[in-house]
Amino acid sequence: MRVFLTVALRRLFRIRIDSGAQTAVPKPCIVVANHESLLDAVLLALFLPLRATVVVAPEEAARPLMRWALRFVAHEVLDIAQAASLKPLLRLIRAGHSIALFPEGRLKRSGAVSKVYPVPALLAARSGASVLPLLIRGLPAEAGGNALTRLMRRVLCGITLQCLPPRQIDAALAGSARQRRARATRELTAIMQEAAVAGCAYRSLFETFLDACRHHGRRAPLIEDPKQGVQSYGTILRGSLAIGRLLKRYTLDKERVGVLLPNVPATVQTVLGLSGAGRVPVMLNYSGGESAVRTARAAAGVRTVITSRRFVDQARLQVLIGALDGCTIVYLEDLRAKFGPADKLWLVCALWFPRRVIARPAASDPAVVLFTSGSEGEAKGVVLPHQAIVANVMQMRTVIEFTPQDKILNPLPLYHAYSFTAGMALPLITGTRLYLYISPLHYRAIPEIAYRNDCTVLFGTSTFLSYYATHAQPADFARLRYVISGGEKLAPEVSRVWMEKFGLRILEGYGCTECAPVISLASPNACRAGTVGRLLPMMRHHIEPVCDIEKGGVLHLKGPNVMLGHYLREAPGVLRPCGSAQGPGWYDTGDIVEIDDEGYITIQGRVRRFAKIAGEMVSLDHVEQLARLASPAHFHAAVLTLEEYGGETTLLFTTDPALDRIALQKAARAIGSRELAVAREIVRVTALPVLGNGKIDYGTLGGMARSRRSDTRRSGAVAAAQASLRQGAAPRRPGTNEPETRSELNAR
Repeated sequence: MRVFLTVALRRLFRIRIDSGAQTAVPKPCIVVANHESLLDAVLLALFLPLRATVVVAPEEAARPLMRWALRFVAHEVLDIAQAASLKPLLRLIRAGHSIALFPEGRLKRSGAVSKVYPVPALLAARSGASVLPLLIRGLPAEAGGNALTRLMRRVLCGITLQCLPPRQIDAALAGSARQRRARATRELTAIMQEAAVAGCAYRSLFETFLDACRHHGRRAPLIEDPKQGVQSYGTILRGSLAIGRLLKRYTLDKERVGVLLPNVPATVQTVLGLSGAGRVPVMLNYSGGESAVRTARAAAGVRTVITSRRFVDQARLQVLIGALDGCTIVYLEDLRAKFGPADKLWLVCALWFPRRVIARPAASDPAVVLFTSGSEGEAKGVVLPHQAIVANVMQMRTVIEFTPQDKILNPLPLYHAYSFTAGMALPLITGTRLYLYISPLHYRAIPEIAYRNDCTVLFGTSTFLSYYATHAQPADFARLRYVISGGEKLAPEVSRVWMEKFGLRILEGYGCTECAPVISLASPNACRAGTVGRLLPMMRHHIEPVCDIEKGGVLHLKGPNVMLGHYLREAPGVLRPCGSAQGPGWYDTGDIVEIDDEGYITIQGRVRRFAKIAGEMVSLDHVEQLARLASPAHFHAAVLTLEEYGGETTLLFTTDPALDRIALQKAARAIGSRELAVAREIVRVTALPVLGNGKIDYGTLGGMARSRRSDTRRSGAVAAAQASLRQGAAPRRPGTNEPETRSELNAR
């Protein structure tokens, strides 16, 4: 009967064993696998490349069909949530038997690795046995439809058992029993999460989208917006293929094509269509003005730009379009009339066999060009490969559960990496429904949209989330499961308001465009106040010490989600490969961070945002923190300025007309901070300049500070000269010892 089961399941589900370059595994070992189907226990018992006793949960073993199938395989019915299950498992290992089990102890709805029980981790630590991660890839339990539909999709998709290299859990753990148990559990959780990412089949963005179409079904709802309503996987696929076919007539193979479109489903179809046609979309920032668009166009070598007449008219972008002189402007409205009968016949055939008509670039080829925010200088073009985007989605999905029952509300513009990956690519790949909204600045409309459309996930920045909290009622966000903040540091006051008013904990993430963009992300299972969570799976890091900074250092990163390189304006279309002092493929973030023993990351600030005052390093972020503590209801931003003698000092811009240095000094004393962290000068403004993604525009503030310093010096020089005239002494010309005439003085 065992042979019959093996043959029947292999033929029915097209089961494939992928051992890769697997080396010999020391026996006995502990096989740890993800658990997304009731079939998993039987599959492990029948198809593992080694003999192992499978541990089955009591509630699963009680099912009639499972009870019958388990009669023919070696198994143990144990609840690994109970500490008492450790002893019988240890006896099996010491007797030379390998064990296969599911560390999460239950069926999962998604690919997230959340709770891992301590028993499997302690078993590996105490026995010294190798841990063999195994990834079961097929149809996840989250896919919609009835039982028969899910079964048929699993038959069509096939099942792969992928073995990954064996790992060890350190047995020589220091500390108390509780600390050793917690550390071993963290190590096993990291192993499971890395296995989920490493076992991903990296393909192009369009091919990964087609995989999701097959898993979830083309009728599954995917994208929604206020104008066009709900669009399914099939609708997005049809539009993408049609747009891709038409855009081939205006562009060359592998050409970088500009995309100047708002947050609408047509933008998603355009990006996918360009990808499927073998082109590289270049996401242009329409909120940055003419100079930003010219810089982006020059750096990426863009010759063709896709936009919409309706969007240009409504957003009043005629001047911006005029700045794209020399580029071919293609309007989506004009493409519809050019889709003739032959194109429609082609589309019918392409929908049956989409993989045969699309380009199939390598996972390491460029997928998209995104631009940095330009908050500290001129924006740089970041070239992300297909692998980086898909890997970053899988990394996020591994630490936070996203299911087709969720609905993401994304008002952030798609030309930013945060919105592109988390707000577009993640729903396309995971099947999570997406509600696109055109602007994050509609502070009253967005809470109402979340309420009316039962959104469960909200993406935003600290600035935007603060405004949403001000204008929303508690019921507006009652259905939210996750509120994820990124793009800028989360203000403690914003976090407090959301917890008190809505009962929601904001999950803060940290990233940069060069890492596609998420580097770390707090999750419901790993969240600590004041930190940005732990590094995502498969990311390697190095902390480079910085002189005069005691805690932390500059963070260098390497992983599957790191960029290929930069496009710069001074070398149009020439890729500057990614690399740092650690070697090729490493990226120097320029951020000073501290990582504790449990892996939580605390951001100290940017290297550029440290001032050396009186021989000590002072973080401008800490200067802002004191201002927020002294005046939580207003907005503040600190910049670095130079004194006349060449030294550095701090300048604080604030929207609080009453804030002074006395209040800042009281705030510093309240938290035991140094007096040097109090801003030397305070400038009161009506509003702080912000970028399109809600981040503070430090570039503009720096220019304002330099201009103010120049005006101060000029007025000081004039006042000194006038005082000299009153005293009867002639002022001297700047840089000389010659007397200055009154007309020259008046001109100055």
